[in-house]
Amino acid sequence: MASEVKIEKDEVFKDEINKVSDFKFSANVANVFDDMVNRSVPFYGEMQRMTAELAADFVQPGTNVYDLGCSTGTTMIGMNTIIPPDIRFVGVDDAVEMLEKCDIKLKEAGFERPYDLQVADLNVNVDIQNASVVVLCLTLQFVRPIFREKLVKTILNGLVPGGVLILVEKILAEDSVFNREFIKYYYNHKRRNNYSELEISQKREALENVLIPYKLSENIHMLRDAGFGHCEVFFKWYNFSGLIAVKK
Repeated sequence: MASEVKIEKDEVFKDEINKVSDFKFSANVANVFDDMVNRSVPFYGEMQRMTAELAADFVQPGTNVYDLGCSTGTTMIGMNTIIPPDIRFVGVDDAVEMLEKCDIKLKEAGFERPYDLQVADLNVNVDIQNASVVVLCLTLQFVRPIFREKLVKTILNGLVPGGVLILVEKILAEDSVFNREFIKYYYNHKRRNNYSELEISQKREALENVLIPYKLSENIHMLRDAGFGHCEVFFKWYNFSGLIAVKK
């Protein structure tokens, strides 16, 4: 019987750090990730529900569903409830600690479908085959910009015709004035979820060189340049957005 995953409170940046290092998905982060993302990302639960609904409508019999940057498996658990049980799920992450948590959570959720968890660095290479749905939920923003176009093309090539990429990202506003305002609203969201000024400041510093967002228009252009057909915005909250792109 799998051991139960306890959701621990995110206190990674609670105490003052003399020299804040770049953010990493370490064991410490893996232990508190579910609390961190639920408190840090606005409408995270709704993003997950929408992703699952879209995936269920576009999944094709005899294909695979990929979750790139699957972390602790929340997206796969959401999709599991409404996608046919014979569809194989593939979760990919570069953090072994995340995948260990993910495997326990999938077993707790009663996963009976075939699934595979793979360790891979999306900056380098990932193998995608016979996919009708690929999800990048708050993941592409952590891929170095120089490698993003290659990753998107790899996804396109691994999708069957009519397959989709579901992309959820933190974004920059199209205008710098709104960018400042949206960031202000976002930090207010964090304050409402009981993050202190020190936690907000230190995490911002840790993410500065790691999480590099694009504008919504830049993400759309990247998808179209890679060869995707129609791109539709299905979610938008200030500096967060959700896109779905269809392979012709």
